Amino acid sequence: MSKAFIPYSCQLIEEDDIEAVVRVLRSEWLTQGPDIEAFEKNVATYCKSPHAVAVSSATAGLHLACMALGIGEGDLVWTSPLSFAASANCARYVGAEVDFVDIDSDTGNMCVSALKTKLEMAEKTGRLPTCVIPVHYAGRACDMPAIHALKEQYKFSLIEDAAHALGGRYGDGTPVGCNPASDMAVFSFHPVKPITTGEGGMVTTHNPELAERLRQLRTHGITRDTAKLQKKNRPAWYYEQQSLGYNYRITDMQAALGSSQMAKLDRFIDRRRALAERYLTLLKSLPLMLPLPDRHSGWHLYAVRIDPSRTQTTRDEVFATLRAQNIGVNVHYMPIHWQPYYQSLGFKEGQFPKAEAFFNQELSLPMHPRLSDKDQDFVAQTLANALT
Repeated sequence: MSKAFIPYSCQLIEEDDIEAVVRVLRSEWLTQGPDIEAFEKNVATYCKSPHAVAVSSATAGLHLACMALGIGEGDLVWTSPLSFAASANCARYVGAEVDFVDIDSDTGNMCVSALKTKLEMAEKTGRLPTCVIPVHYAGRACDMPAIHALKEQYKFSLIEDAAHALGGRYGDGTPVGCNPASDMAVFSFHPVKPITTGEGGMVTTHNPELAERLRQLRTHGITRDTAKLQKKNRPAWYYEQQSLGYNYRITDMQAALGSSQMAKLDRFIDRRRALAERYLTLLKSLPLMLPLPDRHSGWHLYAVRIDPSRTQTTRDEVFATLRAQNIGVNVHYMPIHWQPYYQSLGFKEGQFPKAEAFFNQELSLPMHPRLSDKDQDFVAQTLANALT
């Protein structure tokens, strides 16, 4: 009998999560009800941020964050090439140009030295970025103090792509999403992320004006707030569309699930950290480059790299071997600038060599709270067999 499939990541839904959703289904509200505000407060409290705005996905959150900052045609946004396409697409949605900053090979995060050098060159040519979007790859926070110092010097806006990082912490131990020096941080609640609402996202910010802008933009640009209406003394049913927004709202059903999941976030992260420690022991003798130990990471991914100096076996061969054994390894990510759409804008292979080398060697191993020690041992042994 073949072994049951072991996914690289998946949701953990328990009975109280189901009960939370059923409660909403039996209520008067399915959308735009009280559970959304409660979920926002739960995330804001956890992240120590005064404002949290729930949206339909992290992609929607990134898009709205760019809109809230007024980014548009003629602007330039820099992000990491080692990420999902949404990290760059959000800038294209608003008509901005996109460029990339190469990564630190040890972490997969945006390289601060490369960012500094690129900023120095951009200043000389008069084409500094309007906004920088660093990505907390695999749940490990970027070097935000260094990036904030560059933000202060070069006066760009800053959106943290924290889709991987809910439950993670910065180097000083404070939760990802609490940073007042960043304009906004964007989280994902996709089923493979630390908690899930099915699809869903959240934007945290310390800026009340940005929070209000986000709330209006997620609902078609419409407001019913009498204090903000352009026409006064109107009937109670009256509303105004004051800008061109989108329907990027989350539902009460999703929000109820999110609040239930938030109560377990620390437990989920503790399990991920324990699994990361076990992997370090199980894999240390193999021809791999392992992630650096990090007690603050949320460990969304456990991204190993095949070391070509110690094995002739390629990443793709290892991938195929593990998949044949029902182990759902994955690859994160094909560099964004390799995608046909971005190559049509002029990007070429070879432009960001560290991200490209990382991708060519990377393999994401199973990492989620449902992963048992026994299954993790099987993953490690199968990987050892594939490599040796």
